[in-house]
Amino acid sequence: MRGSGFCGNRFRLQQSLAIAAMNFPEDSMNNPLQELLAELEQFGNGNDSATTERSRKMLNITRDTGEFLAVLVRATVARRVLEIGTSNGYSTLWLASAAQAIGGSVTTVEFSDYKITLATKTFARSGLASFIASIQDDAGRVLERTADSAFDFIFLDSERPEYPGWWPNLRRVLRPGGLLVVDNATSHPQEMAPFVALVQADPIFTTSLVPVGNGEFMAVKAGM
Repeated sequence: MRGSGFCGNRFRLQQSLAIAAMNFPEDSMNNPLQELLAELEQFGNGNDSATTERSRKMLNITRDTGEFLAVLVRATVARRVLEIGTSNGYSTLWLASAAQAIGGSVTTVEFSDYKITLATKTFARSGLASFIASIQDDAGRVLERTADSAFDFIFLDSERPEYPGWWPNLRRVLRPGGLLVVDNATSHPQEMAPFVALVQADPIFTTSLVPVGNGEFMAVKAGM
């Protein structure tokens, strides 16, 4: 993989970030939020085991990935966070809890009516709704109408075959110095390969693969 880590002293080494994520203090969130996260984990696991229809699966990130994302948002002081792939809002809560702590917010994009309905209920219960802007739309259309450098941090956990087509706009809407994190880099390497190759070939991005959860492909954009 091109690049041995992150550029600039703003980012820690890959190993330090992974260790920090594993030791993310659960008491940094209030107990009701932790209880909601645990409930969503249980629901997601049960639901995904019981259904074979992919569109009805939650496909949530793992808890250690959520902890890792929260550490990254805080460490990079990413006040403008974009998530593509809301599902039932589990990952959004990890991002929003960290964004809230640093005076930021999360914009999350989901196309499915079913999942938007679930996520809306999740956000209302979380106490974080005022820090979350939920958009129901096609992610490609959302990216096309988004301004340059609009986001400090992008978390991508959606339809992997679409990623290469989204890349020009993902690249554009991420600010210089911003961080892109993409889930499922080790669980679905073949599906991720075309997108990973595009990003690695881009000279203004430095990339790394972090073995947390289902694997997080990370890319930091040059410049500040």
